[in-house]
Amino acid sequence: MKSSPSFGPWSVGQVAERFDLPTNVLRHWESVGLINPERDSADRRRYGREDVVRIAVIQRSKAAGMSLDQISTLLDSEAPDRHAVLEGHIAEIDRTIEEMQISRAMTEHALHCRAHDIAQCPRFRAHIDDLVAGF
Repeated sequence: MKSSPSFGPWSVGQVAERFDLPTNVLRHWESVGLINPERDSADRRRYGREDVVRIAVIQRSKAAGMSLDQISTLLDSEAPDRHAVLEGHIAEIDRTIEEMQISRAMTEHALHCRAHDIAQCPRFRAHIDDLVAGF
């Protein structure tokens, strides 16, 4: 988030610029109920500090791979399935970490392997055996 000396309220353009987002993203998040900025007498959106905090939570959650539905549940303290959604996301993160560790090991091996055809290297193939099994 870019810094700003102002303490709000902010326009949709100012908030979008501070978060480096297109304004239509903020409007979409509003349309699906993730944010609800106040309106001024001319019906223009006016974002306060809590709106900005909520947008930061949404942006960070999206960066962590959460869907808008998951984020909606995260932000709803009354959601009955809140913990289940979060536990599911943690499991998804763990699977991603495992896949990334396999990918890193495979890439490191490929980098140092002397085989001309990496797909024929027995040690390299061990990194993909789980995907090829059963064929």
